[in-house]
Amino acid sequence: MISGPEQRADTTAETPSPSGRPRRPLRRILGYALTLAVMGGITWLIISQSGYRPGGDGAGPGGPPGMMRGGGGGRLGRDQPVPVLAVAAKAADVPVYYDGVGTTRALNTVTVRPQVDGRLLRLNFKEGEDVEKGFVVAEIDPTIYQAQYDQAVAKKAQDEAQLANARLDLDRYVRLAQTNAATKQQADTQRATVAQLEAQVKADQAAIDNAKAYLDYTKVVAPISGRTGIRLVDVGNLVKAADTTGIVVITQIRPISVIFTLPQQQLAAVVKAADEGRLPVLALGTDRRGTLDRGVLQVIDNQVDPTTGTVRLRAEFPNADLQLWPGQFVSVKLLVDTLEKVVTVPTAAVQRGPNGTFVYVVREGDTVALRPVTVTQQDDTTAVIASGVAAGDRVVTTGFSQLADGKRVTLSSGDPAAPGGAPPAGERRRRPSGGGAPQADAPAAAPTAAPSGAAPPSAASPPGAASAAEGEPPPAASPRRRTEGAGGGSAVR
Repeated sequence: MISGPEQRADTTAETPSPSGRPRRPLRRILGYALTLAVMGGITWLIISQSGYRPGGDGAGPGGPPGMMRGGGGGRLGRDQPVPVLAVAAKAADVPVYYDGVGTTRALNTVTVRPQVDGRLLRLNFKEGEDVEKGFVVAEIDPTIYQAQYDQAVAKKAQDEAQLANARLDLDRYVRLAQTNAATKQQADTQRATVAQLEAQVKADQAAIDNAKAYLDYTKVVAPISGRTGIRLVDVGNLVKAADTTGIVVITQIRPISVIFTLPQQQLAAVVKAADEGRLPVLALGTDRRGTLDRGVLQVIDNQVDPTTGTVRLRAEFPNADLQLWPGQFVSVKLLVDTLEKVVTVPTAAVQRGPNGTFVYVVREGDTVALRPVTVTQQDDTTAVIASGVAAGDRVVTTGFSQLADGKRVTLSSGDPAAPGGAPPAGERRRRPSGGGAPQADAPAAAPTAAPSGAAPPSAASPPGAASAAEGEPPPAASPRRRTEGAGGGSAVR
């Protein structure tokens, strides 16, 4: 029998410590359980969000388009119809424009400067008003120039009096020379004096004209019709003919011109079209939607800039509404051709793959067929199809992420003018009572060009997928705004 310190030591050795080995299996079991719980939660979350029902017969509510609701080993459903938006291809006349960027310039610009020195007495214009050619813009003190003019006039009168007297003396000398009362030399000398005084009178007239010109210069007139700018000098200042600042700048803005550039690759087509007639030009605002004015091409520069590889062109606009202003940057569209009765589709319908461009055409039975197409012209809203699609064929404009050749689709109603051809937000989560993809209430509307800022439909999520995945309510449907020129379309090379 053990007692005392030895007994206490044995008792201590048999008691497990808090950090002893007997508790390690318990921690390991708790860790495994926690890991399994996390994995089970993630699995439940994925299944609940996707609406997947393993072993079901498809009677329950379905998940997003393309997800299989029944059994089949838990694979994604391939028979589920995909909701898409389709519009009909149509035949139309498509104008071909070349786009450029230019600067507006006044047709004529004049800096009005004084031609004589003197004190500025008055300004007869208001800043920013239109003046006609010959309008007296400013007046300079004419005192000195009036005196010079009067002096020239008096000098001429004096010389004319001397000339009249010399002519009388000449007549006397001629009669006296005939009677030998005076020598012939005296008559010849007097004849030379008369000629000399006649020349002096002519010189006096020239001096009068010169003085009159300087006197007229004291009234500064507008050399062209145009609009005045901000005055450059105030009344009372001493102005000089050598001043480079001037009094005011007058610009002719009706009509007005725009200088713009095009790549040299487009020069041949522009020259050919210009030989057939005057080419219309559109001046657009900074948003490239509103048309500021319509004009015609006037000049193609005679050389290409070797530094930039562009050629300069000048168009003239009437500018009746003063929408164009000197120095303003504008976008220019030059009409070079019009494609008549060509097949057009929305640009959003044209997709690109390894084998080139293609579209999805909706066939009878609500299935789609992949058709390679040849695109001749294309802009932000309209694509011109040379082959592969005929007028009247319905082409898909949205919902490409789950499409394949022969795939069944459900046509959704909506405004095809919406960005990317997406259906209205109010229909993105609409499902039939038996589950499945959203149903359409009406056939797709007629094709309308989408706004230029719309995102490519191939990059957008399928209708209803984003709202269903995140569990958020669908956004309210917003009114659609049609852009200028929608439906007609244009092609830009």
